[in-house]
Amino acid sequence: MSLARATATKLFRLPRCRPPPRLRCLSTPPPGGPRPSARIFSTRRVAAVGLASGALLGASLLVPGGRSTVYADAEGEEGKAPGGKSTQRSDTPLSALVRTYVVYSLCSIPALVDWSPTILSTLMGIPVVKQITEAVVRYTFFNQFVGGDSAEEAIPVLEQLRAENKGVLFVYSVEVDEQAPASAKPEALSAHKQIVEETLHCLDVAADFEDKHAPPDGSKGTWLAIKLSAMVPDAESLRRLSKHLVDTRPPTTPRVAFPGCPRASDLDVLSARAATGSLTEADIAALCELREDLHAICERARARGIRITVDAEHSWYQPAVDAFTLDMMRTFNKLPSPPRTSWFGSRKDAEVTTTNMQPLIYNTYQGYLRRTPEYLAQSISNARAEGYALGVKLVRGAYHPHEIEVHKAALASRMSATTPSGSHELSISPDNMPPVWLHKDETDSCYDSSVRLLISLVREDVERCAKGAPGPSVGALFGTHNWDSANLVVDELVKQGLAAPDETGGVKISDAAMKRVAVAQLYGMSDALTNHLVDRTRSASPFVLKYLPYGSLAEVMPYLSRRAIENKSVLGNGGAAIERRRAASEILERVFGW
Repeated sequence: MSLARATATKLFRLPRCRPPPRLRCLSTPPPGGPRPSARIFSTRRVAAVGLASGALLGASLLVPGGRSTVYADAEGEEGKAPGGKSTQRSDTPLSALVRTYVVYSLCSIPALVDWSPTILSTLMGIPVVKQITEAVVRYTFFNQFVGGDSAEEAIPVLEQLRAENKGVLFVYSVEVDEQAPASAKPEALSAHKQIVEETLHCLDVAADFEDKHAPPDGSKGTWLAIKLSAMVPDAESLRRLSKHLVDTRPPTTPRVAFPGCPRASDLDVLSARAATGSLTEADIAALCELREDLHAICERARARGIRITVDAEHSWYQPAVDAFTLDMMRTFNKLPSPPRTSWFGSRKDAEVTTTNMQPLIYNTYQGYLRRTPEYLAQSISNARAEGYALGVKLVRGAYHPHEIEVHKAALASRMSATTPSGSHELSISPDNMPPVWLHKDETDSCYDSSVRLLISLVREDVERCAKGAPGPSVGALFGTHNWDSANLVVDELVKQGLAAPDETGGVKISDAAMKRVAVAQLYGMSDALTNHLVDRTRSASPFVLKYLPYGSLAEVMPYLSRRAIENKSVLGNGGAAIERRRAASEILERVFGW
């Protein structure tokens, strides 16, 4: 074996996904004991981290190629895509492969992921080290998971993805910290209003991109995601509205577990514009402003033909998030009434202002919530009864460990509470059981059964529209990093007659299904699965989307550390190690032809 091969073999040897002993013991600090940050951030360790990061960064910079994420074919236990490697995709730059290997090597260390917010906060507070840290984060995690500093800087990523027949779920991913010290110079707009304005700008950039790239049939592969807790001065206003709704909503039949099911009357409390229960006058004013801002965003989206998904949040915000999303759906997903007939022939009812792109607004349904089966059924029934299109973004959920922890802490407070939701500082659930399923197989079963239900509804909607009914009246975006669930979506489309195998071994998605169904993964993650779906399916416009955030490095830093922690469910069970191995395998193949 040559020296080069021996060196490469040693460098990319694939160890078990196991953190070093010194870091393993830091994953959970002792109760009531001192935080071990002093031991973590000793001079020797900071120097070691700096040298290692610099070496890894240098390796990624010395090899040629631009910023791009890895697009490896699906092989091994997941199977290979039909027809082999897609000719639509160019080879991933070697620098991107090295970056992917570095990022997922670090993500394979659970303690490092858990402590990443503390580590970043500490390093960013040290002069000189701050600049080094920013450079390392930018050329590793930022370029792996973020599209750019601005919407315009993310356009090359949109172009690259569209060239590979992949769409984008575009999002300005900045978190509000209204408690931070105010600057000496007052800003023209508060932080949350700046986010609203940037969201409108993001929408326009997405629409301009689609004006250049959308196929003749009008279908568009760029969507917009919004997060409501970032659009209010204080997210506590959403929690207090959620508490008010949990305490005052009448029970449903059948019962829907917490966070419950929204009602059309949920936002009536805002009409009085006065303090009510747990809601202060400031809360009412902020929530009324949020409602106006959301309607302005939806009006722009309708005019420019861009779909909107509303991100799910922690369960203590979700009743309020659901209430605002239902309010948007009832207004902007409204379907025209079917023409009525009389003795003198058919006549048209008064025209309803609508858009050809329906559903326009999508709410997020989390498979790990115990309420989801009943909530989804109730949502379907309400949409049919009120004549609006139901948009469903189905995900598994990202907050499971935190939800369990908070619920346990809240049980005691509810024992002595005078309201159903208790008095815990976070949890507002009136239920004895936590809001999430206790076991992963329960979440998997809930998600997959929801996939089957939604695709059967899509088939029914296609049949109704073929007979003249207004529509589409249902749409589904399946967000999943699970191979079985992703393949289930395609298999169910075939089973329901909405897609058909072609002579190349792929699956042709019908035009009717393309208007109603899509699949998505996070940018920088599970790219082998994304490529497998693109290679397996045939469609004129993107069937698979990437959730693509953007924002300046300083603004997105909280997102990066939070994303690492929240998505342990995606990276868990050796997921990060699998991503690392794929990158290592392609590097060896590219460099040495193995």
